[in-house]
Amino acid sequence: QVQLAESGGGLVQPGESLNLSCVASGRIRVMYAMGWYRQAPGKQRELVARRISDGFIEYGDSVKGRFTISGDNAKNTVLLQMNTLQPEDTAVYLCNFVDYDSSGTLADYWGQGTQVIVSS
Repeated sequence: QVQLAESGGGLVQPGESLNLSCVASGRIRVMYAMGWYRQAPGKQRELVARRISDGFIEYGDSVKGRFTISGDNAKNTVLLQMNTLQPEDTAVYLCNFVDYDSSGTLADYWGQGTQVIVSS
């Protein structure tokens, strides 16, 4: 099993910044991807940003140009820097880790989530 430890989150005003970090530990085999998704009340879970092991980075359309993801594959960590936050960014942010299991199949792991609230 893989455990994900998330930190960051909280209440900020529109236009402010916030950082989220996540560390994966446990029985990690070969990391494929690591990143963040979010889910707002009544909405589907959506990609925020993720790093693929080959260096490719994906961002959700609504955060491009405002959020930046970075990390260390060797340490299984990711950092999400969120700038110019808006009320529509309010959601539970969940860390996601994908690795290859013993059969070579991709396996998904999720953190418990951290709340981000953007409100004046």
